[in-house]
Amino acid sequence: MHRSILISLLVLTLCCSPLVLAQTSAGQPPSDRMGKLESAVAQAQSSADNAWMLTSAALVLMMTGPGLALFYGGLVRRKNVLSTMMQSFAMMAIISIMWPLLNYSLAFGSGTSIIGGLHNVFLRGVGLAPDPDYAATIPLQTFMIYQLMFAIITPALVTGAFAERMKFSAMATFLTLWSILVYSPMAHMVWGKGGLLNASLGGRFPCLDFAGGTVVHITSGVSALICALYLGKRLGYPREPTPPHSVVISFIGACLLWVGWFGFNAGSALGSGPLATSAFVNTHFGAAAAALSWALAEWIRNGKPSALGAISGCVAGLVAITPAAGFVQPLSAIIIGLIAGIFCYFMVIQVKAWFGYDDSLDAFGVHGAGGTVGALLTGIFASSVINPIFKDPKSGVALPSGAIEGNWSQVGNQLIGVALAWIISIVGTLILLKIVDMTIGLRVKPDEEIEGLDLTQHGEEGYDFAS
Repeated sequence: MHRSILISLLVLTLCCSPLVLAQTSAGQPPSDRMGKLESAVAQAQSSADNAWMLTSAALVLMMTGPGLALFYGGLVRRKNVLSTMMQSFAMMAIISIMWPLLNYSLAFGSGTSIIGGLHNVFLRGVGLAPDPDYAATIPLQTFMIYQLMFAIITPALVTGAFAERMKFSAMATFLTLWSILVYSPMAHMVWGKGGLLNASLGGRFPCLDFAGGTVVHITSGVSALICALYLGKRLGYPREPTPPHSVVISFIGACLLWVGWFGFNAGSALGSGPLATSAFVNTHFGAAAAALSWALAEWIRNGKPSALGAISGCVAGLVAITPAAGFVQPLSAIIIGLIAGIFCYFMVIQVKAWFGYDDSLDAFGVHGAGGTVGALLTGIFASSVINPIFKDPKSGVALPSGAIEGNWSQVGNQLIGVALAWIISIVGTLILLKIVDMTIGLRVKPDEEIEGLDLTQHGEEGYDFAS
């Protein structure tokens, strides 16, 4: 009985609904009703995309502090833990002020094919309306603050190469200038309007870099190598062992990096649609595959896998999948991760030993090497099914993206992008190191290095065992 009554009410409701809708919309032209509907849909999409992008910005900031600060902090000796973490924290503060004053305009403002202009200094013209060239569904300020988080972590990565031996004042000065003269031009060329390597806005040499393989990892990693070579080795290296004072702290930092990297890569879709899903999935698979391949290589060589090796492999995979995240299919992401884990392990264990340079925390072996191999593999595995970034100008039909689809010329474009990133990083870093060295000096005194940078640079210690 009750069931028949419910069915009758449901039928009555369905029959009356069109009449109710007709009465409420009476007097409104169909075009007005359709316009309101389209506006509501657009607002809903904008809200969803904006929410994801603000969340992604927070995730990327988490990668620097606490992620990178803990990862690097655990790898140094106890007497340098605070100074190492402070370097990452300093970038969070310094670059956050430099970005609205100057760096954002140089990176994303209209200018030449190499560098942006000064039209957006002090965030002039950077408001709450979207910029269709960058992201049509989110406020330009959201895009700006999201890109700031990339600008923060990139110079912070460089600090891994000169950990335990550079003055804090020299570090702050050098990396501030580096963010202007190395990072900003590279970001403009790859992602900025009119950029030489910009694949989405018609650059002369379209280089596929979804989230920063060239802009972030090659620039930071190669610059790190130059810093290590210029400053020279730590006192006693490699005769005296310099083991990590806390792999536990580094382990926590690496896990935070893995989680934050979803904002780094999936957020680079600049929206909450299917492309973000693809980048999210690829990021996870690439990290897992590299962690396994590094650990397996270490297991074969040393007879046992280490926790430090596994987390280093994870970061190497995250680095390598970064340029490819929004361009490749999941199986390709696994292949990229497997290759990156083994390749970066070889660079850290064998190549560094061959040449004898003191890259303290392997910034070059992981980020420089991983970013390079990831950028090149992107040109091979990029798929138009995932991201039809190249289209026929007349018909609008998607064109092949990578070599597996027949577009071997893309590998050439990737090589050009990689080469430019290497050249700019080497030349720019050498010039800036020389300037800072001649003015305020780069390296701490030998007795200060022996005592530790926590006390000599900051007057405090990371651990007080007396209390």
